[in-house]
Amino acid sequence: MLHRLVRFAALPVLSAGLFLAAPAAAQMSDSYKFLDAVKKKEGNEVTDALEKGSPNLVNTRDVTTGETALHLVTQRRDLTWMQYLIGKGANVNVRDARGQTPLVVASNFSFVEGVELLVARGARVDESNNAGETPLITAVHNRNLALVRVLLKANASPTRADNSGRSALDYAAIDGKNGTIHAELEAASKVKAATGAKPAYGPNF
Repeated sequence: MLHRLVRFAALPVLSAGLFLAAPAAAQMSDSYKFLDAVKKKEGNEVTDALEKGSPNLVNTRDVTTGETALHLVTQRRDLTWMQYLIGKGANVNVRDARGQTPLVVASNFSFVEGVELLVARGARVDESNNAGETPLITAVHNRNLALVRVLLKANASPTRADNSGRSALDYAAIDGKNGTIHAELEAASKVKAATGAKPAYGPNF
């Protein structure tokens, strides 16, 4: 009799355990599955998800990192996927949990072609990460003259400061006032000063 009582008493616990052990795939949201398909480069699954899902699915964000699909494909320097997602409505100015826009990410990876694409599609060139670092400051840190020129052509500010109070021009001066990067930043700064543009400070929200 005692054994029977113990057996029946355990049934609710076992039942609860069955629900907890449900397959992870059944519990995944459309957003999770979409981002997972992007990470795995599963083109058909991504296309189907965007056709059947909500209009804003393309801009869904990872719950941990805040990254969107556009962040992910920019990190892997995949210009074709970037073009596709932007064509489907991906927001080129969306921020992840660290305040990084896809343009900031592309600059971090010295991905010049990606930067050119994002700028052409409306990315704001002076958007910074949470530390206030702009794409131009990153380009100076990386001593990437080609990227500096692309960003200056897009009207990036040489005098916009990060959270420490230093600008791209300041960092270039520290690296060497006689360098080509410093010369180009200084020239751009003089042009902006002549047109009355004021320097900005800190992150843009």
